[in-house]
Amino acid sequence: MGWLGLDDTDHLGGGCTTKTLDELISNLPKNVSVGELRLVRLWPFAKQRTRGNAAVAVQLSTEKENDLMIHLDDWWNRKIKPLAGKVTDSDDYHREQFATDPGMVWFSNKIPEDAFYYDAVRREVKLSDIPDADKSWGGHGRIGATAAVAWSKSNITFEAIAWRSQDGEYQENVRRIDSKRLQEIDAMKDTFMSRDSRTGNSLIAPRGPCPVLFGVRATTFKSAEKSAQYLIDSEETEAISGMRVFVTNQASDDHLGENMKDKVNEIEILSRGTVILTCTNHKIVAFAESGKIKLLSQWLKKGDEVEFNGLHSPDETIHLERLRIINPVPEKTRPMCEKCNVRMKSMGTNQAVRCPKCRIKSDILWIDEPRKPPFENWVQAPLDSRRHLTRPIEWNVSQ
Repeated sequence: MGWLGLDDTDHLGGGCTTKTLDELISNLPKNVSVGELRLVRLWPFAKQRTRGNAAVAVQLSTEKENDLMIHLDDWWNRKIKPLAGKVTDSDDYHREQFATDPGMVWFSNKIPEDAFYYDAVRREVKLSDIPDADKSWGGHGRIGATAAVAWSKSNITFEAIAWRSQDGEYQENVRRIDSKRLQEIDAMKDTFMSRDSRTGNSLIAPRGPCPVLFGVRATTFKSAEKSAQYLIDSEETEAISGMRVFVTNQASDDHLGENMKDKVNEIEILSRGTVILTCTNHKIVAFAESGKIKLLSQWLKKGDEVEFNGLHSPDETIHLERLRIINPVPEKTRPMCEKCNVRMKSMGTNQAVRCPKCRIKSDILWIDEPRKPPFENWVQAPLDSRRHLTRPIEWNVSQ
């Protein structure tokens, strides 16, 4: 028994590593049995990341490993190696693009330490950093392929991926999926990130020209499989060429460390509402698309103490994925007149305050009043602006 990992076969203009693996599995020798399938999302800031930023792996068992290696050599040379060198530029995608550089690895006995997985999901990893496989093929994709094999599965979810019919036009970005059944699936307790309840838009279908029709995410294998099949069986859903369920690290928070606390020193609100918070020990960013995170960040004042977590970017800022206020500084206000219940006003510089109605004076110039934040518990970005790796706060963050 061993593990086969694969990555870097897709680009903006097409391709899909999950489909590449599906085709490989479908053409394995009959004496090879297929076990668990993995889909592992990697560090979102990786310079040479693929479109979906995901690598795949599959557990294979055979008594004739040498024959399997011969088959994989042939399959690599005929089907996967030709996928190298493809690149698509886009005016709507501002990251630097790299040509596809597929990689495949085989570990028959010694599985790499899970520390390598955490390296690949939390920082930039180079080819020189990867542990030696029993056999490997190709180039840069070996990084993600090895990480998928090394994954420790501390927090798991599942995704049932269905691919479009081979007769379909992958260049057609609009996918036909039964919207009523999708709404039913979204209401199920074991599924997540299926549909944006604010807009009604689907979150299960990619927008680009690739073979994937949809991917239904769930907390159990059975729910992912059942929900996907429910969509597939509808006449309102377009034909598929196949479907498989992957165990994934999505919604795991594996890309994050422990929550951090800090005090706000400076707040800068940019165009469209993006907020830069300069704190005592960190510089953190709430992007315009981050919803409640942005709104809470805009409300903050100098001296507020916050707790937060987010992705450490290459420019050493933290891109917020969740935030809460733990100790807001009070608001300095004039005291209230106990008789008239109106706020007193200043009589001039360095003078007392007095009630504008009864004219009674007070030597107390200022009082501290608590500020009420717009959100008192943890907040995170809306579903359509959330990373695949982000764990919903209601799952495991104390309120």
